[in-house]
Amino acid sequence: MGCKDCKLQDALPLHPVEISSFWMDITPVTNAAFAKFVAATQYKSIAERKPNPKDYPDVPPEKLVPGSGVFQSPLSIDSLAHPLQWWVYMEGANWRQPEGPKSNIKSRTEYPVVHVAHPDAAAYCRWAGKRLPTEAEFEYAARGGLVGKRYAWGEQLKRDGKWMANIWQGTFPVQNSRDDGFEATSPVRSFPPNGYGLYDVGGNIWQWTSDWYRADTYAKAAASGISRNPKGPDSSEDPEEPKVPKYVQRGGSYLCSDRYCTRYLVGSRGKGAVDSSGSNIGFRCARDI
Repeated sequence: MGCKDCKLQDALPLHPVEISSFWMDITPVTNAAFAKFVAATQYKSIAERKPNPKDYPDVPPEKLVPGSGVFQSPLSIDSLAHPLQWWVYMEGANWRQPEGPKSNIKSRTEYPVVHVAHPDAAAYCRWAGKRLPTEAEFEYAARGGLVGKRYAWGEQLKRDGKWMANIWQGTFPVQNSRDDGFEATSPVRSFPPNGYGLYDVGGNIWQWTSDWYRADTYAKAAASGISRNPKGPDSSEDPEEPKVPKYVQRGGSYLCSDRYCTRYLVGSRGKGAVDSSGSNIGFRCARDI
């Protein structure tokens, strides 16, 4: 596991892993599939719930409204180091209304569900008789049988001049040239599958795993020899936000580019707070054989 082409230290060093057989969903969970889950269970996602004041003691009560993070392309930015220039907490944004109250998913049934927090994803998987994949399982499945390649589809970002994943083209975040045909998310089978027949294992949306995030996970794994069916650490610790528990996300999203967030590289890692959601965050399920 790991990412030899990444400059991100949390994806290094490379280390060997052995994984038992498992099943992985061919695509991320779609809006249509998530809607069936909600209809059957009356489940309310975290983005649809009013935030608990105890969790946000510094936020004025009038600001504690249901919603989620929505990407909005700015006219200009000061620095790529400040994501709040292009992320907005949108009141009323959730899986049903991805861009806020004036939006809907009527024409997006086969798009990946987004604005899904980790507990939402885990609840769906339990209902479906499945589970979230471990980080190791996700990387193994994403590689599609290829060994040591940068991407889920090979060594080159494009194949025969064609984009192989839904990622950002242009100058992030102010100008998206949409060379791949999409400005935001895309239907789940819009790009070719990898060697295992899996779609969207790179780009389109970030996908939750069952592993807690720690920046030193790979360093510890490399020091202990071959890892067999690793399930991640017992707790989370992100040096950038040590008080915020986070889970590992994989795959990158439509907002990843060579200028910002190259985490569509198959061995790279992402992270997200337990209750965080956004317009580029979804999931897929796995199950034991």
